[in-house]
Amino acid sequence: MKTCECSACEIEKRVNVRKELILIFSGSFLFFFGFIFEKKLHHFSIFEYLVFLTGYFLTGYNVLLKAIRNIFKGKFFDENSLLSFATIGAILIHELPEALLVMLLFKIGDFLENISINKSRKRIKALIEQKPSLANLKIDNNRIENIPVERLKSGDIIIVRPGEKIPVDGKILKGQSLLDMSALTGEFVPKRKREGDEVLAGMINNGEGVLEIEVTREFKESYISRILKMVEIAEERKSRTEKLITKFARYYTPVVFIIALSIMILPPIFLKESFSKYFYRGLVLLIISCPCALVISVPFSYFITIGVLAKKGILVKGANFIDTIRNVKTIIFDKTGTLTEGVFEVIDVKSFNGFKNDEIIKFSAYAEFYSNHPIGASIKKKYKGNFDLSLIKNHKEIAGLGVFAEVSGKKIFVGNDRFLHENGIEHKLCIGEGITVHVIIDGIHAGYFVISDKLKKEAKECVLLFKREGIKVGMLTGDNEFFAKMVAERLNLDFYKAGLLPSEKLEEIEKIVEKSKGKIAFVGDGINDAPSIKRADVGIVMGALGQDIAIENGDVVIMSDNLLKIPEFLKISKNTKKIVLENIIFALSMKIFLTVLGSIGIAGMFSAIFADMGVLLIVLLNSMRIIK
Repeated sequence: MKTCECSACEIEKRVNVRKELILIFSGSFLFFFGFIFEKKLHHFSIFEYLVFLTGYFLTGYNVLLKAIRNIFKGKFFDENSLLSFATIGAILIHELPEALLVMLLFKIGDFLENISINKSRKRIKALIEQKPSLANLKIDNNRIENIPVERLKSGDIIIVRPGEKIPVDGKILKGQSLLDMSALTGEFVPKRKREGDEVLAGMINNGEGVLEIEVTREFKESYISRILKMVEIAEERKSRTEKLITKFARYYTPVVFIIALSIMILPPIFLKESFSKYFYRGLVLLIISCPCALVISVPFSYFITIGVLAKKGILVKGANFIDTIRNVKTIIFDKTGTLTEGVFEVIDVKSFNGFKNDEIIKFSAYAEFYSNHPIGASIKKKYKGNFDLSLIKNHKEIAGLGVFAEVSGKKIFVGNDRFLHENGIEHKLCIGEGITVHVIIDGIHAGYFVISDKLKKEAKECVLLFKREGIKVGMLTGDNEFFAKMVAERLNLDFYKAGLLPSEKLEEIEKIVEKSKGKIAFVGDGINDAPSIKRADVGIVMGALGQDIAIENGDVVIMSDNLLKIPEFLKISKNTKKIVLENIIFALSMKIFLTVLGSIGIAGMFSAIFADMGVLLIVLLNSMRIIK
């Protein structure tokens, strides 16, 4: 989907549409004029040829030029070559109306197809690339200047008033408001954003507040631009069905072409029949053999599906994943932030070995200061004091275990039970109603936090929908056995594994791949789960709004946190397959049926035209059902 946004290109597109319409109307007028006065024109053959051939070249010059270029490239059996051979043959045997009608209907079909595709592209761009042309740049406290969005640079300050779109990625410096994020997530419930929150291009200020935003990325580098590029790539990656149809057409067309030539040549030689009669039958077969309905309708169906999914906040990196999801027999979920809310809250604090609650809260909050993990955020929220960042040194995150930092000269570790066992740190038994996070200060177990995390409200329904489809549902998590088992039992999962590091999750995925008879899908947050997401046949990233790493690693990106988007993706995929199969069966049936009739002389040129352009228009209209 290579598109240009400049006004000159839009004007050129409109001019091309007008030009195509003029050619179609001119060709139609000449056809009906010639058809009505055909008997009179026969008396003056020069006028007959003038009328029909003028219409023929007006509507078919593009087809003829492409056919000539393709012949020089060694491509003899594409639709342009076949139409050219057939119509020139019709002219040679004085079937001028049929020759013009074939080109005219092909022109109309091609025009309607381009209109449909352009509408789909505009729909995708309207949903994804929500870019205003101007931005309100703050020059100083008293002056605001409207400038083109392309001139914004990182560090600029912009003003976004109620009702305006946010033009670039940024961070709110002042103000708060409700933001409509439907263009990015497919969800229509606005969310409140406050000072310090990140915002993305395409969000709409749907509330009452004026926002002052610092630009963090130029538009060409913004998150929404990367999404648009992802959709472009998706269109270029063919599905398995598309590849099979292309391969089929490569062999099917030459075979029918040879059959048509045989009908033209053999009966007149061996049966002493009229040459013109069998030559005409061969021309009919040439038009019938054009594989337009197959090679156009299948990719067109997948193109529409990509647009429909984008509208719902489901981005796919290729049409091939629309096929793959249908063959998934096992789907595996991460737990925290995927099946559960990922919004944590400290509900209890225990301290011992001479430490006090306030101490472990303060040291833990400092140690977690640079961490983006939701658990770390809940601990920082528990601390009510101010931070002095000069006290923090040597901060580092230990994958699958926790975080370490030196705070005021003390060595602080905040993490899970596994770290205690691996480092031989003595500790008391501590199991609460939530996640247990231990605090070690200078090698001494100082206490622990109990942090709650709840299941997403749609998690049960999501699992149930997959089970109804005969898909096994499992969970791989870095959380401890107690909480993993609790989630697995509440959701009635088929299997689960707990206490896994990212590398161990990958090992489990490998084992499941070896045992499974079908495809594997993995659903995670795109950060710690990156290796597993990449290894699965379909890697699905949840709640990926603003996550650069999600765009890099995910095969399918769910922009919102709604788990029901995944079974919805499966449903749309199955519907696409159904419609594609309908198109293939209908197109092939009509081709075979009319080929037989054409071979024995029952089907004429008008039947051949229906078999080509008529069938194409029918399957394209059927493909449009995907939108509903």
